[in-house]
Amino acid sequence: MGTERKIGMQDIAVMSVQYAQYSFDYFLKSMETCGVKNVDMWGGAPHYCRLDYNTSGEAAKAIRELKDRMAARGMKTVMYTPETLAYPYSYSTSNDALRARTIDYMKHAMEDALEFGTHYLFMNTGCHSRDMDREEGMKRTIESYAVLCEYAKRYGVELVFEQLQPYESDLCVNIEDMKRIVKEVNSDALKICIDITAMNVAGETLQQYFDVFGKKLYWVHYSDSHHLALGEGDYGREKLADMIHTLERNGYEGLLDLEINDSVYLEDPHAAIEKSVDYLKTLLVAKL
Repeated sequence: MGTERKIGMQDIAVMSVQYAQYSFDYFLKSMETCGVKNVDMWGGAPHYCRLDYNTSGEAAKAIRELKDRMAARGMKTVMYTPETLAYPYSYSTSNDALRARTIDYMKHAMEDALEFGTHYLFMNTGCHSRDMDREEGMKRTIESYAVLCEYAKRYGVELVFEQLQPYESDLCVNIEDMKRIVKEVNSDALKICIDITAMNVAGETLQQYFDVFGKKLYWVHYSDSHHLALGEGDYGREKLADMIHTLERNGYEGLLDLEINDSVYLEDPHAAIEKSVDYLKTLLVAKL
């Protein structure tokens, strides 16, 4: 267990994927209204997609423009999350060309993360073809992660991966799957994120993850059940507050990343984030 610390609003981030049907300027105005300074930058169209640029120089120029727009509002990128689930990539496939393309895409993402001003790059395992052998898919995923960790060391980047829900993946859905990946990849460049929704679906607790991973637990995707806005799901105020207490008791050093991305909020993501930020403020003040 680490040294206890108090989590405050300065430790809150928001992932921009919730605003996928809005412009990046709309997202920035929303963050400004909500008083959020830390951006988990989603790498996907229409905000920023590496596939739109033919060279690293072109991509870097586009990133610098986005970075300047954030800086003008006192904001910064604290995590870069390139889209992989909805794009044609796979760490587990037996198709060598597809795996090579995936690794190449993530190498470019390392460049992008640094250009955005962060050393942290987000990943997940994706889903292996469910009608094929899961174990083979897991082995190839671990091999792909090991290759990426070697590149990450060269770039000075740390890779942060999460567990998913069973409907999202058949590879990494609980603490045992994460333990295996961390052990077999065996790299200091690999850190973990706990997705609160996936954790609760698996019937696990934050304390279990701290007990197993300690300081390797770098990031938390925080939301109400089913990635709903805080106060709109099934967890209840006491449970949401208790998860924050657990982070504090264990000396958690990362940020609390609001991942409020249920499709019900696509039409009005600002309202969902504003409500969640306001709700979170009351939790941080009250500490039930």
